[in-house]
Amino acid sequence: MAIYFVRHAKAGERRVWTGEDIDRPLSKTGWTQSHALAKRLLKHEPSILLSSPYVRCVQTLEPLAELSGLEVKIEPRICEYEPFEPVLDLLAEVPDHAVLCSHGDIIPATIAALERRGMEITSQADWRKASVWVIKRSQRGHLSKAKAWPPPKRGSKKD
Repeated sequence: MAIYFVRHAKAGERRVWTGEDIDRPLSKTGWTQSHALAKRLLKHEPSILLSSPYVRCVQTLEPLAELSGLEVKIEPRICEYEPFEPVLDLLAEVPDHAVLCSHGDIIPATIAALERRGMEITSQADWRKASVWVIKRSQRGHLSKAKAWPPPKRGSKKD
């Protein structure tokens, strides 16, 4: 029983983007990463796709939505600059095999909070864009272990 917590794929540079940051899309590299993530995550039979409202997060999950037939649902609790405490509640609520896409501030804060609460980290931390934290849930629903998958490499067949 696992939950997949994805950091959004690479987006265009914040400093050169002229619109609102929430609207900043994936870069070409980010789209490549999102398609590779979709192939990898599809093997794990996702149950629900939840995304921060930021375009780059939604776009990161769009290829998986197409392959799985699931809809990407907006979840404001995993929005950039939000506190981590509501994310802990969300992780307790989601079904097994949920895929959540968030940001580089939310994911480390949430993983650190879970570790303080006794969750075992079984890999090196990886906070890069398009990395995935696989959070294992015990039979009782306790978030017991987590490991990080590095961002996908082109043509990678790793699980």
